[in-house]
Amino acid sequence: MSILRLMTCGSVDDGKSTLIGRLLVETESVPSDTIEGARSIRRTGSTIAPGEIDFSLLTDGLEAEREQGITIDVAYRSMALPDGRRLIIADTPGHEQYTRNMVVAASRSEIALLLLDATRGVRTQTHRHLTICALMGIEKIIVAINKMDLVDNQEFTFSELASQVMDIGKRLGFLPTVIPIIALTGANVVSKSEDFGWYGGASVLESIQNWNGSQPDLDSSFLPVQLVSRTQDFRGVSGTVVGRGFSLGDEVRVLPTAQKGTIRKIYAGVKEVHHAGNGEAVTFEIFPEIDISRGQVLADVGSTAILSRNLVANLVWLGERDLAIGHSYLLQSGVMQSPVELRAVRNVIDVESGDFLQHREVAKNAIAEVELVLTFPLLFTNYRASREFGNFILIDRETLQTVAAGMVNETQTKSENVSRQNYEVTRSERSRLKGHQPHVIWLTGLSGSGKSTIADALEKSLSSDGVHTYVLDGDNLRLGLNQDLGFSREDRRENVRRVGEVAKLMMDAGLVVIVALVSPFAEDRTAVKSLFAVNEFSEVWVNTPVAVCQERDPKGLYKRATKGEISNLTGIGQEYEPPKEPALVLDGTMDLDSNIFLLRGLLLT
Repeated sequence: MSILRLMTCGSVDDGKSTLIGRLLVETESVPSDTIEGARSIRRTGSTIAPGEIDFSLLTDGLEAEREQGITIDVAYRSMALPDGRRLIIADTPGHEQYTRNMVVAASRSEIALLLLDATRGVRTQTHRHLTICALMGIEKIIVAINKMDLVDNQEFTFSELASQVMDIGKRLGFLPTVIPIIALTGANVVSKSEDFGWYGGASVLESIQNWNGSQPDLDSSFLPVQLVSRTQDFRGVSGTVVGRGFSLGDEVRVLPTAQKGTIRKIYAGVKEVHHAGNGEAVTFEIFPEIDISRGQVLADVGSTAILSRNLVANLVWLGERDLAIGHSYLLQSGVMQSPVELRAVRNVIDVESGDFLQHREVAKNAIAEVELVLTFPLLFTNYRASREFGNFILIDRETLQTVAAGMVNETQTKSENVSRQNYEVTRSERSRLKGHQPHVIWLTGLSGSGKSTIADALEKSLSSDGVHTYVLDGDNLRLGLNQDLGFSREDRRENVRRVGEVAKLMMDAGLVVIVALVSPFAEDRTAVKSLFAVNEFSEVWVNTPVAVCQERDPKGLYKRATKGEISNLTGIGQEYEPPKEPALVLDGTMDLDSNIFLLRGLLLT
């Protein structure tokens, strides 16, 4: 049975829940005891007469929703269409503060049903919801102009509002279907009503039923790997097919590693099949047993799909804090994941006028076009070409909260012609020649905390034992590699990123790398840590009281900051964020030998 997904949206009190409740009742999609419950429960301030059905209660099930008379969370309901399809309805909140709920529903929907109160007309939230529907690629948008009885069912009022909606649709690139309705009485909800003799179009349900959707137009086949299944004598990869499909014997390649293999068996559940089509959940057994892991993608060998690290995308910003240029987030697209940096804001969309505003501030519920740079290349397409590979969310790496929903506009070609070159001498071989395992020790702390002194002493101690080392000191790097960077938050972030990449290269060469860098922000250190395996990187906090650092003041920075000559010195003019779970905490006031003893112990564990 095929499934059709619909979402309702619109401003507060436009009648979304009432419409969906009426639709469910008139199509006999609600159990009788549930209907009776909607007769007996009374909302605070309800105008529904005792004994009559409060249709909104059929979707608003939360206690807070019933108390306040509003929709807070997305409510999902199901009904069968006459043609045998199953319709999944998502009733979404109208308040601006719950925009994230509406975005979640829109990301999965093929039809949007937007309600408009005939007495209030087009409002800001109407513009916002239509803009989001357009960006999310919803294929059919129905605008139901509700409460027509309150304007005496006037054709003139309907025509005026329909004209405004059509203008918005034209600007956003879609042609909406506009229908006059009275949700409370059911006029034009399931069948056409005599209340609107001047209206010759379809009812809401008829308009939904007439939609057949479009078929995926990807000319390739993909299987995003969601699970690797292992038993004693079996290894398979599981996922949901996207695109044309796969058959037994098809040759596939693994993205991003480019390894190739052949589909030896296909399982749909426990049953062996010969073909897997679009949308089917299957398990492949690949020959030979090449290394495939969750988050990678199998593609047909003829696919021209290209991995990209550089994206231009539209974001619906959902975070409580404003979007921050240079901030590092975690990008999640299906099973694929990568740290990502917001490199630039191209523009912010004025949802009412459609104008592109040339400023960098992006507040909660704003929509912006941005440039993103990923740490790891992933498979992306334009969102219009494929929702599966054109959508993503951004996750704040500190709070683990979802802060944005994104739709890819384009993949930039900065690195599309660059591929990794593999050499026969590996890190393991270089480590064997040096006689020890490589490692990165990242010393973080305030200026004057003793990082450089500790790094120097540790390197001398290790070198005397024949360990191959190198110290990456923050000041030394700013004299060369990072001399173009200042001390703003964004420049400090880039400084840490570059040092992290250099440390990774040096560790790959087989060295024990000692980094002495203030690196004040936790998210930047987390981004660097993500470049390494768990046993390759140790974050060490040199915890020295700021009063002691000021007293030492080896570079005279604190004295200059006190005079106002430096405005962003960490610890005075700029915040320092201590590590939450460092591998080791050193007391910067303790004798040097004791700290070196602790650090050497860390390398041995």
